[in-house]
Amino acid sequence: MQAKHFVLSINGKQCSVAVDPGTALLYIIRNDLDLKGTRIGCGEGNCFSCTLLVEGRPQQSCSLTAAAVEGKSIETIEAIRDTELGQALIASFITEQAGQCGYCLAGILASAKALLERQPSPSRNQIVAAIDGHLCRCGAHNRIIRAIEKVAFGRRMAG
Repeated sequence: MQAKHFVLSINGKQCSVAVDPGTALLYIIRNDLDLKGTRIGCGEGNCFSCTLLVEGRPQQSCSLTAAAVEGKSIETIEAIRDTELGQALIASFITEQAGQCGYCLAGILASAKALLERQPSPSRNQIVAAIDGHLCRCGAHNRIIRAIEKVAFGRRMAG
């Protein structure tokens, strides 16, 4: 298939790429734009390692194409880590030792950020639902949930 020109809005910048229309966004971000924070997991949308935000909503980048996201705002972990909320989440994850190998964390942080922007005071059940599907082989789910709860609590107390 012939490469097609797409203009993508990634981390607040317009990025021009020429790719096959069926190329997964995950590979465009990693290979064409050299943003390596988004992880390659199963490649089938089942592990959620490649989760990023599209229009503020968590999406698996291995299941999206450039055509599907053209004209939409895309936020990767590289941008999330530079936000106040992203920094609070990362600090809490470190304090709670919520990451062992860290492979799943970029996707989980994207989902946590989206949840806390939508629902500043989520219940434990809402947090669990927000990260449901994210596979963490290290078994750190309880610490991950606790880290997200601490950020939510801190925001409640500050607000």
